[in-house]
Amino acid sequence: MTGANSEAELWSKIPAVEGNGVPDPNVSSAPRLFTWEEIELCTGQKHPPRDRWLVIDRKVYDIGQFYKKHPGGSRVISHYAGQDATDPFKAFHKDKTLVRKHMKSLLIGELAPDQPSFEHNKNKLLVKEFRELQTTAKKLGLLKPNSLFFIVLLLHILLLRAAGWFVLWYFGTSVMSFLIATVMLTLSMSQAGWLQHDLGHLSVFNNPKLNHVGCEFVAGFLKGLSAKWWSFHHDQHHAKPNCFQKDPDLDIHPVMFSLGETLSIELGKQKKKIMPYNYQHKYFPIMMPIVVFPVFQIYSVYFTFQRRLWRDFVWIMAHFALYLAAFVPLFGLVDAFGFYFLINTLDGAQFTWISQMSHIPMTINYDKNMDWFSTQLQGTCNVNQSFFNDYITGHLNFQIEHHLFPTMPRHNLWKVSPLVKSLCAKHGIEYQSKPLFTAFADVLKSLKKSGEIWLNAYQNG
Repeated sequence: MTGANSEAELWSKIPAVEGNGVPDPNVSSAPRLFTWEEIELCTGQKHPPRDRWLVIDRKVYDIGQFYKKHPGGSRVISHYAGQDATDPFKAFHKDKTLVRKHMKSLLIGELAPDQPSFEHNKNKLLVKEFRELQTTAKKLGLLKPNSLFFIVLLLHILLLRAAGWFVLWYFGTSVMSFLIATVMLTLSMSQAGWLQHDLGHLSVFNNPKLNHVGCEFVAGFLKGLSAKWWSFHHDQHHAKPNCFQKDPDLDIHPVMFSLGETLSIELGKQKKKIMPYNYQHKYFPIMMPIVVFPVFQIYSVYFTFQRRLWRDFVWIMAHFALYLAAFVPLFGLVDAFGFYFLINTLDGAQFTWISQMSHIPMTINYDKNMDWFSTQLQGTCNVNQSFFNDYITGHLNFQIEHHLFPTMPRHNLWKVSPLVKSLCAKHGIEYQSKPLFTAFADVLKSLKKSGEIWLNAYQNG
């Protein structure tokens, strides 16, 4: 569960949902039994639109009225309507006992004895063995964070920020001091982004509330972003990576880019041309940083007003107040804003390449409702391990492991990697890992290819 408050606080605010729940015991003591054919019809996309059912550990839940109250956001839970949600449920929720207690009012029955525990199209052995891998990872202590590791990370972020300001204050705004300060402050900003990512995934402290408070502080005070906005957006990405209309990271299609073979052919045949997609590999390096900053930052502030997230808003205002107090005396008001724009644009450029190198070159399509392991492996790839790669990417060079175990602390991702590789080899699933600059180049190659596919379909479709 994500957001600004602890799981207990968020769930306690949810009122009982009328119309859902266990059937009246005075009517029948036997649970209502369902088939997958019935469940797969209840996606919320057909009539009546309120019918949204999902399955967790063979129990059937009606989320038709609850999904809008879901603490992690309405969309992330709706993405699994009509499907088995056992593995994402386990992946996202640390305190499962707490959540299950609140789920009782949504329970409407269970799968019939002759029904498999998940959809017929999923690989039974692969699902079973991945769940065993989850248990092994937990027994090995790989889900337990080393808080000292993250405290040192925070201190080095603050030190970089203070050093960047000190260089300008002490040596003045000469070209050399300006360049040194820019590097330090950009690095501080990007590292704060990775730490905020860790906190948002509840992987820094054992206590979920400390993670939420830390995420507010780092996202709001150090980055100028809403922690809640980030969580709502990012959890959807993890739930269904590279699944169009479910992964919000793909909302850039077709507004700015044409992504993936299937979507590019579809777009071309529809004769849609919002952008010259056959040149998208050339304008990607320029346009994407602009989307990350300032568009995301502006929308994040709007989100805090829309949802009345006043704590997030106070942190964001404190971020700007401190920046202005520190840098206006050094640059003047106009140049201080220009310097802020420069640092955040550079940070946005770095974030763009690191975040997209693991996803854009992979399969992009509509949701095929594959098992959790296959879903993550088809939409993610890794970058080879090295001290530099680990540091500069915030350990997101282990993107595969991070997607499979989103609450696993980043310093343990490399430890579970051999087990994941072994499972991939056993089931003939490709485990992609590549050099850093090869991964960057693959982003452009993928965009070039999908742009050409679009153009061909546009001209000949």
